[in-house]
Amino acid sequence: MAIPVEIISKVIEQTAKVVDEQVEAQLSKLNEMDDDDLERLKERRLEALKKAQKQKQEWLSKGHGEYREISSEKDFFGEVKESKNVVCHFYRNSTFRCKILDKHLALLAKKHVETKFIKLNVEKAPFLTEKLHIKVIPTLALLLDGKTKDYVVGFTDLGNTDEFSTEMLEWRLGCADVINYSGNLMEPPTGTQKSGSKITKVEKKSIRGRGYDSDDD
Repeated sequence: MAIPVEIISKVIEQTAKVVDEQVEAQLSKLNEMDDDDLERLKERRLEALKKAQKQKQEWLSKGHGEYREISSEKDFFGEVKESKNVVCHFYRNSTFRCKILDKHLALLAKKHVETKFIKLNVEKAPFLTEKLHIKVIPTLALLLDGKTKDYVVGFTDLGNTDEFSTEMLEWRLGCADVINYSGNLMEPPTGTQKSGSKITKVEKKSIRGRGYDSDDD
């Protein structure tokens, strides 16, 4: 049953009235402030900006803000220990899809300074890859407070396509709370998948002589 236009118009009118009243209340509150109130408000905002800048500098001093390669398992534990949010790309030079991830991760590292973005060659980390049960390359380990919270295995969660967007990967990391994501977590970004592609399991093929699978097509 269709809702009458009159009712819809009335609802819209009432909603607009409520919004107007809220705006007027805020303006009245500002008008009632004296110079001392405005000065205190200004000081609080300035203090918040200083605090945010200090936090950013602290992150940068710990290697945030850039996508870096670490050389060993020992380095991994040190990097994870000093940062709350960490994204680690376990890669192989011979796996093409790792290079695709590199491009997107380099962009996200600059945008999300609150998170540390690193990469580690699985050939140099046999103990760690076994401990974290990493069997498919590429795999992203998403860590919070030194503990692995989630994994992005291959491109399954990214639409099963090599042509996924940086925004798609950003959304997936946001779902794990490993970055500060400002978009809608309920829905992945639109226009990031090839027509007809779905988020399903990727058929994997083994790399000869190794215990890893490659997510390359």
